Amino acid sequence: MISKEHYFDYAATSPVDEEIVKNALELSLEHWGNPSSIHEAGTDARKVFEDARKRAADALGVKTESVFFTSGGTESDHLALTSVLSKPQKGSIVISAIEHPALREMAKMVSLCGWKTITVNPNKDGIVTAETIAAAVEPDTAFVTVMAVNNETGAIQPVNEIANALVEKANGKRKPFFHVDCVQAAGKIPLDFLKNPAVDSAAFSAHKIGGPRGIGILYLAKDMNSFLKGGGQEKNVRSGTENLFGAEAISQCLSKYCISEKNSASIARFEKQGKWTEDFIKQLMEIKGCVMIPHCRGKEAGAEFSPWVVQAAFPGIPGQVMERALSTKGFYISTGSACSAGHHSRPILDTMQIPPKEKESAVRFSFGHDTTKEAMDQLIKAVKEVCQAFFH
Repeated sequence: MISKEHYFDYAATSPVDEEIVKNALELSLEHWGNPSSIHEAGTDARKVFEDARKRAADALGVKTESVFFTSGGTESDHLALTSVLSKPQKGSIVISAIEHPALREMAKMVSLCGWKTITVNPNKDGIVTAETIAAAVEPDTAFVTVMAVNNETGAIQPVNEIANALVEKANGKRKPFFHVDCVQAAGKIPLDFLKNPAVDSAAFSAHKIGGPRGIGILYLAKDMNSFLKGGGQEKNVRSGTENLFGAEAISQCLSKYCISEKNSASIARFEKQGKWTEDFIKQLMEIKGCVMIPHCRGKEAGAEFSPWVVQAAFPGIPGQVMERALSTKGFYISTGSACSAGHHSRPILDTMQIPPKEKESAVRFSFGHDTTKEAMDQLIKAVKEVCQAFFH
């Protein structure tokens, strides 16, 4: 069995919280009916399902009726984005260039249906500013999407500022629908921006925070006409037989890991990780040849970053070579998004204009709630050994 101790690829997926997953499985075995059936077995399962919805909503700090269960972050993103296809007139959508492929690639498909896609690049720090988003919005823009935390750089995007800028740009008229991919944010940073009424929807995924794969949440602050139709479950937003096991699991994960004022344990863990990551970056920067990506990371800068994701480059050592070398030592990292594994392109780094040698050698270290300071220090030692072997 692979050891969790030296696992540093939490941005790809997290080891499951065994207690939560076992509890959710036992509950689903006990309440096995179809939650949409009107007989007793169905209504019994429906109660458990709705309890999970309320628990998830409470953890996120949103209204219960705004939570819709999906098959994961990708489907949540797709449901929001493809809703524009149900509109009677075509227009434009604005998408940041640092989005996950779930949105970036689906935007290409939406453009094939006649919608104009406007892509907004980040600055050199990996930040998509409110000013650039507002400037990109056109009179017929119906949809805007910017992720909360970038999955490769860890850069925290100014979601509140973007939401407010969209309202200001609308100048009293209807603003574009604003969607936020929160897959790398839930359980990792505070989600205060969900309180902003200008944030219309958000996507979440269980497997990034100790839950099983195949379950996610779409938060909807207001009604949305889903383009995808079926049996009408989840108020016609996401059809398909309800996944009681998944709903129970993700709701428990959010309840345990979401960072909020009423969850002192999660706040303490967040603050501790911040200190550990600050020290980790300092140790990385002491390694000869190491370059932080973006370059401002670890320096006094205005940009904010998630303490759970760090990206660095070691020019002269291809990223995949570093990944394999560390793997042979029992340390598991990645070169970027797991959804792009096998592809050598790095579109997010391209948009940040990262030099080719740095881009080719960039690797991602990502941490989770099971990560220890001792393990992070051991990782630094292993990275040093790899670098010394190449640059002796």
